[in-house]
Amino acid sequence: MYQHWRWQPHGCDLPRFDAIRLLEKLRNKRLVFVGDSLNRNQWVSLVCMVEISIPDSRHKMHTFNGSLISFKALEYNATIDLYWSPLLLESNSDDPLVHRVEHRIIRADRIEKHASAWRDANIIIFNSYVWWRKHKADMRMKVMYGSFESGDARLDEVEMIDGFEIALKKLTEWLGENIDKNKTRIFFAGSSPSHSWASNWGGENSNKCLNETEPIYKVGYKAATTDYSMMEKAKSYFGTLEEKGIHIQILNITELSEYRKDGHPTVFRKQFAPSQLCGLHALVPPGCS
Repeated sequence: MYQHWRWQPHGCDLPRFDAIRLLEKLRNKRLVFVGDSLNRNQWVSLVCMVEISIPDSRHKMHTFNGSLISFKALEYNATIDLYWSPLLLESNSDDPLVHRVEHRIIRADRIEKHASAWRDANIIIFNSYVWWRKHKADMRMKVMYGSFESGDARLDEVEMIDGFEIALKKLTEWLGENIDKNKTRIFFAGSSPSHSWASNWGGENSNKCLNETEPIYKVGYKAATTDYSMMEKAKSYFGTLEEKGIHIQILNITELSEYRKDGHPTVFRKQFAPSQLCGLHALVPPGCS
């Protein structure tokens, strides 16, 4: 049943997804998802929905180049990319496969390496929330200033939320100085709700979401763990670009996703690794057999 649900927004009719229409919109354009696993999931989902409309494998192409994964619909010259950058700035979590790092370090003034991968995009969808949340009450992170090459490197320890603001500030500065407002549209996706405990909505299983097949029907439902404060911080930083004519639209996926307790991966969750990708015929990286 839940495979046939569809969203019905208030005040408008949301048409069914049309892959060909999207490809026409993206003809000669490049769309890039930038961020963590939430955006990676969005990229995988979108590419799966798009490429099924291109049955001839000669008309599509996948490439893997470190943090950049790319899908190209050749007939349309349309590109849909994912760039792994969970903390937005350069960090010790930049490896797309080996990034289980508890002691996170960001470089406060280094974004150009990442930005060079999405500088020419027509549409950029950023996201970055989960990696800034505390997993332990006393969890903090380090911020690196300067460089080893110049001999002025130093590390400061800050609260996770302070690191988030440092990243937002640098990203905002870069966008203000480099984005062509007449070419590029920019979005920033909200956070995904945790959906970790069925007891939050009165589920029978107090520990997991396994076997949950119905949505939460309470309009305006908000889980106890949902926090919109980080989204508000992002809005305040991006708002400073309005005077330059650069508008960044916040995609509030959080409330939308709150209702879908059945959508949490729970026991089916797996980490992204080459061995798992080998089972997906459309996403075969080098080294898969």
